[in-house]
Amino acid sequence: MKLTVLVDNNTLIDRYFFAEPGLSFLLEDSGIRVLFDTGYSDIFLTNALKMGLSLLDLDYLVLSHGHLDHSWGLGPLIRLFTEAGIERLPGRSPVLVAHPLAFESKKIEGIGEIGSLFTPRKLSEHFRLQLSSTPLWLSERLVFLGEIPRNFTFEAEAAVGYVQDSKGNKIPDLLPDDTALVYRAEAGLVIITGCSHSGICNITEYAKEVCGDSRVLDIVGGFHLLEPSEERMHGTLEYLKKLDPGCVHACHCTDLNSKIELSKVCRLKEVGVGLQIEYF
Repeated sequence: MKLTVLVDNNTLIDRYFFAEPGLSFLLEDSGIRVLFDTGYSDIFLTNALKMGLSLLDLDYLVLSHGHLDHSWGLGPLIRLFTEAGIERLPGRSPVLVAHPLAFESKKIEGIGEIGSLFTPRKLSEHFRLQLSSTPLWLSERLVFLGEIPRNFTFEAEAAVGYVQDSKGNKIPDLLPDDTALVYRAEAGLVIITGCSHSGICNITEYAKEVCGDSRVLDIVGGFHLLEPSEERMHGTLEYLKKLDPGCVHACHCTDLNSKIELSKVCRLKEVGVGLQIEYF
């Protein structure tokens, strides 16, 4: 499998791409092409074009969760497919895979909407939807995890804003829609995350359970370690030290101090737009 970073907070030196506080990866494996998240704007399309990558022939579009920095690129992607249809360009509409709650309206007091700008009904006019809270295999080696069991107490997280129920009640949003992908490589599992609101250790444990493999080759994506509590940082470090993954590509929502701490227990590698990693 080849993983290409289309959007991250950073770019690689001497590679002239665009960055933003968001995330988008392109995964290619045995003829299957998967777009994982769309970032905040249209730069994932611009960067893909600069790299000579077409996004008109995707098999799957997977969302890690519904927040704006991962889902607001849906608008530009819809326009891309619509304009391709107008120009009669070859392409196909991908299957959109997400947790059933990923498209809830998510809000923060004083800011407003930070969730999806599209409802499932509207999205179904452009994509074939496959919403699942349970694991869903996209290919023989690639699985969408669905809802992540949350067992590590040190990863318990405060709500991020709120969602509203049918009666208008504001319910703290604990991001039950936060999920990840896992690729079964020959040497172990490659865990691909968006923001890890459900906890990077919780995600990794569930990935091992679903795939029946305790070997972890790489963890790529956001770890949601932004000024973490001492308890969370310590618990995460102890877990990863014991896990001993082949390497770790922590990016997006992982702050500098957390990366420094991670580098003490993991083989931490740099991430930026334009990075390509191959797994066998």
